Amino acid sequence: MTKRQRCPRCSNTRAWIVRRRKRRCARCRYEWRPGPPLRLTRHQWEALLRWHVRGLSSHAIAQETGLHRQRVLRALTLVRARMLHEVPQEFSGIVEVDETYVGGQWKNKRLGHRRRGTKRGRGTSKIPVFGILCRGGQVWAQIVPDVEAETLLPLIRRRVRRGSIVCSDTWLSYTGVAAKGYVHRLVEPWQGGLCEEARDPHQRPGRLLGLSQAATRCQGRHPPGAFASVSRGVCLAV
Repeated sequence: MTKRQRCPRCSNTRAWIVRRRKRRCARCRYEWRPGPPLRLTRHQWEALLRWHVRGLSSHAIAQETGLHRQRVLRALTLVRARMLHEVPQEFSGIVEVDETYVGGQWKNKRLGHRRRGTKRGRGTSKIPVFGILCRGGQVWAQIVPDVEAETLLPLIRRRVRRGSIVCSDTWLSYTGVAAKGYVHRLVEPWQGGLCEEARDPHQRPGRLLGLSQAATRCQGRHPPGAFASVSRGVCLAV
């Protein structure tokens, strides 16, 4: 058994050497192939994280930073593993819930996707993502199979403490939130994505925007084809 090799997924230090120079974590059974030390400077880390937050792919980040794509992938794996350790068990206080569809622009899709066609909004072929944003600045987001009440309400009950104030839009899937023991507040899109309880005159504008408004706003700053990406079960600080 080999020590001093941390698992990229759970940071456990106990692992076995398996086939093709890989190692298997003793806790989560994840297999990976350790490589040489990453050795990125502070400037390189800042540039890599700046482009990653803006939603660029690993290939685009490698072009912008001048790093090899394999080094970018290794660095992003470490970043995602670190973010998974900071996911809170429960959100409380004033939280906002929202859903969005993640995908590239239609003109940048593959020809096979464009031939099949797609719808805009509900029923689109893009990936649905559900997110919970806390007043403290943390966001939990997860890829979901659909945005129906049978899918979203169990996630709210699991991640939000009862008695909290839940702000959402007028999508029908959130109709039963109040019946689950929460204080439900509806937000119209023209209100800026904030309920009255979440408004703070000292807060930087746009800091507590809902997930869909933030993704839409990020797309306006991205190069063509880029989109706001959300990993499965990732908690971010906005």
